[in-house]
Amino acid sequence: MLRTVAVLALDPVAAFELGVLCEVFGTDRTADGFPGYRFDVCTVDGRPVRSRSGFKIVPDADLTPVEDADLVAVPAHAEGSPIPPAALDALRQAADRGAYVLSVCSGAFVLGEAGLLDGRECTTHWRYADLLADRYPLARVRCNSLYVQDGNLLTSAGTAAGIDACLHLVRQEHGSALATKLARRMVVPPHRDGGQAQFIEAPIPRTPDAPTLEPVLGWLMGNLDRTTTVEELAVRAHMAPRTFARRFRAETGTTPHDWLTNQRVLLARRLLEETALSVEAIATRAGFGDAATMRHHFGRRVGATPHAYRATFRERV
Repeated sequence: MLRTVAVLALDPVAAFELGVLCEVFGTDRTADGFPGYRFDVCTVDGRPVRSRSGFKIVPDADLTPVEDADLVAVPAHAEGSPIPPAALDALRQAADRGAYVLSVCSGAFVLGEAGLLDGRECTTHWRYADLLADRYPLARVRCNSLYVQDGNLLTSAGTAAGIDACLHLVRQEHGSALATKLARRMVVPPHRDGGQAQFIEAPIPRTPDAPTLEPVLGWLMGNLDRTTTVEELAVRAHMAPRTFARRFRAETGTTPHDWLTNQRVLLARRLLEETALSVEAIATRAGFGDAATMRHHFGRRVGATPHAYRATFRERV
């Protein structure tokens, strides 16, 4: 049973992500029937640490509470900032004795430095996912997940995804009814559908650096609503279909179908965010032909339905 929680605050610490952990586990709600935790904010030497917002955090303790905590949590930590060896040792010891170890956002890099991501599934903010995978090649980074649990290791994506991960742990330890009650108390959804893909920036599509195929790709970008085939594109490029397909992969890194589908999804995202067009109209404008086909490809690449995506970003319309 989860009873003791130690939050490891490293200089500089992200105030919001630290606040998420304090809100879920450090706020006394026992009078309302919620479980209580022994909760400590810890620093390596027990001294204050700076926050990214400019103020200082005064901790409860040094690393002593980490030694027997049921959950050791690491808020977001500035990537590239030094990590004291004592903090890494404390995390390794916690993981070895079976405690939950949880990171929020870029706190995953701290777990990576401790060697805790090797051979494990994990995630972080989508902006840092490639860097996390490059720096810790033995980690299995799931860049589209809001949070990932691999045994006693939990990692979450940026900012609010830390709430998702914490509520998941509460649900696992105390049951769905209590996790839902806590979510209502915090005025957040008890579970969010979809993954990070729906929040990744979708830049206006542009023609990639493809010297041979640039004229064809430029034409495609301006005609996404038109149905076309590899054979037709090959004719436009003055190549045989097989030669065109090989050249396309060489210059774009993917197949014509995959590249075109991705551009159409990007266009659909922009139209869902910026217009009041119906899903059917957007499907036609983006070249999917019908709403069912668009829902299929949109769901696979974005992790949400077009309607759910629009609802999430409705304020932009």
